[in-house]
Amino acid sequence: MAREVRNITVTPEEAGQKIVAFINRRLGETVPQSAVMRWIRTGQVRLDGGRTRPFVRVAAGQSVRLPPCELRAMPVRTAGPAPPFPVIYEDDALTAVNKPSGLPVHPGSGWSDSVQTRLEAACPGASFAPTPAHRLDRDTTGILLIAKTFEKLRELHQLFRDHRVGKEYLAWVAGRFPGDPGRFTLLEDNLEKKGPPGLERMQTGSGKQALTEAYVLRAGDGASLLRLRILTGRTHQIRAQLAARGHPLIGDRKYGGPPGAIMLHAWRVTLPDLILAWPPDWTGEWAVAAGLPETA
Repeated sequence: MAREVRNITVTPEEAGQKIVAFINRRLGETVPQSAVMRWIRTGQVRLDGGRTRPFVRVAAGQSVRLPPCELRAMPVRTAGPAPPFPVIYEDDALTAVNKPSGLPVHPGSGWSDSVQTRLEAACPGASFAPTPAHRLDRDTTGILLIAKTFEKLRELHQLFRDHRVGKEYLAWVAGRFPGDPGRFTLLEDNLEKKGPPGLERMQTGSGKQALTEAYVLRAGDGASLLRLRILTGRTHQIRAQLAARGHPLIGDRKYGGPPGAIMLHAWRVTLPDLILAWPPDWTGEWAVAAGLPETA
């Protein structure tokens, strides 16, 4: 229980957040968000000594006053080992890792383990816990961007909204995929969720537009290796578009693919000032490390 007034200084990593988000991140689940909103609106929260509004953004070095409050008991989080992800790139504000298969980016129904929870466990004392800037499906491997400051997280979100982040995937699909040699083919569909509760999947229909470019790297009667550029960010976009053409991903049983591990890897991410590439660790007949396009 915090029975005394608390004064918190905004760190550089936290700068740029709305004050309600700043307080929620600092207090976690120990105080309901509704209580934080009430504190701000009734003047119990002070920013550099003055009243404020919920969506004012805080700056590094500012002081936030919190009123005495009853804190919920939370389990103690102990420091753990560094997350077992190969680090592809790192600077003061950004880390890029190779996400393994079978691990969701965020915790959800039936899945407490995730990239986010592992990052938080590895950084228990951080004023801003490193945060994934986008999603990858649970069984998709490959490059995942993680912001180490709120300012970087906001910058990356804006880049994604402005379609200034290029994302490319490698995928093995069932059958001989048609395509013009030496050029990308545009896959254009409208996708919507269909099916009974708990068994829904994305299918072509009258939903949101999905655009993907496909380039055939290898083609065979049994399977083809594709290089894929996604131009929109729909749920299960690649999986649904390929399945709709009779070429589901190898291992994607939900969308009609043959058994095995899902062969989909986020291999390349292009930012305005940075290009990252990381080949999949597929082996045997699925190995693709040799002959991949240059990253420059």
